[in-house]
Amino acid sequence: MNSQTKAYAFGISAVLMWSTVATAFKLALQWLSPIQLVLLASVTSILLLSGVLLWQRKLPLALSYAKQRPGFFLLVGAINPFLYYLVLFKAYDLLPAQQAQSLNYTWAITLALLAVPFLKQQLRKQDLLAMALGYFGVLVIATRGDLLSMQFDSVLGVLLALFSTLLWAGYWIINTRNSGDPVASLLVAFCFSLPMVLAYCWWSDGLPSFNAKAWLGAAYVGLFEMGIAFVCWVLALKFTNNTARISNLIFISPFLSLFFISYFLNEVIEPATYLGLVLIISGLLIQQWRGKKKAT
Repeated sequence: MNSQTKAYAFGISAVLMWSTVATAFKLALQWLSPIQLVLLASVTSILLLSGVLLWQRKLPLALSYAKQRPGFFLLVGAINPFLYYLVLFKAYDLLPAQQAQSLNYTWAITLALLAVPFLKQQLRKQDLLAMALGYFGVLVIATRGDLLSMQFDSVLGVLLALFSTLLWAGYWIINTRNSGDPVASLLVAFCFSLPMVLAYCWWSDGLPSFNAKAWLGAAYVGLFEMGIAFVCWVLALKFTNNTARISNLIFISPFLSLFFISYFLNEVIEPATYLGLVLIISGLLIQQWRGKKKAT
C-alpha cells in the first residue's frame, strides 16, 4: 500500500466514523445529560489516547508538554473538550439531530471570520460569498424551509449550535501557536480539562450512575468522535501528498450522517435540511477555491 492509498484509507475511515457520531450523540443523550456525556466520553478518550501514545512510545512527550506549557493547555482544555462539547451536546439535546449536525458544519466559515482579527488575514470575495450561502443555509435548515414564518424548533438550540462553531474555530486558531505532536497535545488538553468537567458535572447534574446503554454510548463518542477518528485524520494528513484531496473527503460526512440519523433515530429528513446542507457545503467549497493560477 503506497503512501497516498494509506492516506485515503485513514481519511475515509475518519469520515465514516464522524458520520455516525450525530446519531450516537442523540442516543446517548437519552440517558445522560450533556455534561455527563462530556465526562464519560472524555475519560474514554483519555484512556484511548494514552494507549496510542504508549504504543508509539510518545507518552513522555505528553508529560513534557504538560510541564512546559501548563497555562496554554489549561486554556485549550477549557475550550475542547469542556466548553465545546458541553455546548454542542446541549444543542443536540434541544434540536433534531439533522439540524444540529448541519449547523455545526458552518465552523469553517466562522474560522474565516475569526482569522481576520486574530490571524490578521483578509476576507476575500469568495469568503463573503461562502458566508452568505452558509448562513442562508443555516436559516433554511433552522426554519425547516419556512423562511417567512421564522419559526424555530428551539431558538436556544440554534444559538448553541452556532456558538459551538465559534468555540471550535477559536480552538483551532489558538492551536496555530502549538507545533507539538497533535495526539500528545490533545491528550494533555483532555487531561487538563478533566478536573473542570468533573467538578461542573458533580455540581450541576451529579455524577452519572451506571447504565450499560448510556456508558456504551458515551464510550462510543469518546472512542470515535474524540479519539480514533482524530488519530486517523492526523495519519491521513501525514501520508498524503495532496492535502486538498484528503480535506475534501469531509464533505461526504454530513450526507452520510443524514442516512444514519434517518435509519437509527427514525427522523424524517426534511427537504429543507438537504437544501440547507447543499448551500452550506457549496459555501465551503467556494471558500476553498483559490483560482487556477494560485492553485497551480
